[in-house]
Amino acid sequence: MTLIYLGAVLLSLAAMVLLDARFRLVFWRDPRRASVVIAVGLVFFLAWDVAGIALGIFARGGSRFMTGIELAPELPLEEVFFLLFLCYLTLIVLFGTRALLDRRREGGS
Repeated sequence: MTLIYLGAVLLSLAAMVLLDARFRLVFWRDPRRASVVIAVGLVFFLAWDVAGIALGIFARGGSRFMTGIELAPELPLEEVFFLLFLCYLTLIVLFGTRALLDRRREGGS
């Protein structure tokens, strides 16, 4: 049991928070709306995972880099943080791209 994978995901999540804070893309723009969107995305993907597990499509697999903690059968703790990261990253990319395109349209560099 190690924290390597969970640590990597949390470190990546922290990098997204720093990007967000620096450029005011998601939470620093509208924290309430960002929280709702990320929560809805997280619930959707967790439901997707649970359905995939129930159908036998998804399985945890073995890795020495994971904690070994399961929130439900075949649903590791790290999956929740990965899905949170995935939802947050999507919003960062979306609003970051929008900001870059707006800046380019305005003639800025």
